[in-house]
Amino acid sequence: MVTLPSAGSESADQSPHRHRQVAESFGVDTARYDRTRPPYPVALIEAVLAASPGKQVLDVGCGTGIEARQFRDAGCVVLGVEPDPRMAAFARDTGIDVEIGTFEQWEPAGRSFDAVISGTAWHWIDPVAGAAQAARVLRPHGRLAAFWHVPQMPPEVVAPFAAVFREFLPDSPTSRVADRPALELYQAIMTTVADGIRAAGGFTEPEQWRFDWQRTYSRAEWLDQIPTHGSLTQASPEVLAAVTDGIGAAIDELGGAFTIDYATMAVTASRPVG
Repeated sequence: MVTLPSAGSESADQSPHRHRQVAESFGVDTARYDRTRPPYPVALIEAVLAASPGKQVLDVGCGTGIEARQFRDAGCVVLGVEPDPRMAAFARDTGIDVEIGTFEQWEPAGRSFDAVISGTAWHWIDPVAGAAQAARVLRPHGRLAAFWHVPQMPPEVVAPFAAVFREFLPDSPTSRVADRPALELYQAIMTTVADGIRAAGGFTEPEQWRFDWQRTYSRAEWLDQIPTHGSLTQASPEVLAAVTDGIGAAIDELGGAFTIDYATMAVTASRPVG
């Protein structure tokens, strides 16, 4: 666990929460999203619960309910908040209670929680307004934990994948940062989140937690996931097909499979008493 630095100001164009049309495009294929996006490490779930006063959990941007089901299976009572009705409907079908809306405008109606979590979604939320809302609904010693999977692909995978995106999606954010280390990109996001927590007030100093793991993907598994990526959820069928064919050919050159080292990173802080 480490304390996060302050990043200073961030330009509007670099603020993901200002581009909700991307955030709300992931529901185009909810079944694919749910089956292809990896779950979170058990160690993360255990760490959040060990640092929380109880098991009443609010899941912000719960999507199809991937992390909500993990916390439920760990004995929690989970309520999701999700702006996309399609994602919310899928989560409800898996047994998760979900209310539709953006977290900043969501009405807690006097309810309080032991933990506010967010899996790969907090960057779509205003970092100050979101943290302030979390502070309002957390009980004393309650914990805010926002977390992301950070894929660290080997160079022999990064180079051909980046070439495909630059050929067929030259103006996409993915193409512009395709060769930069993922940890560098996510660290900027996490620092912004930590700054938002500090600015909102009412929390302990934000910490950063890290959980490392690996996954090997076959060609079919990775191509199944590709349409759920933010740079492709709004792409035309022709562009999506071209990217899929190009990535598929690159994986064939790699022997039909590749391994990603993941670091699941969390930014977390608690509500002190008083």
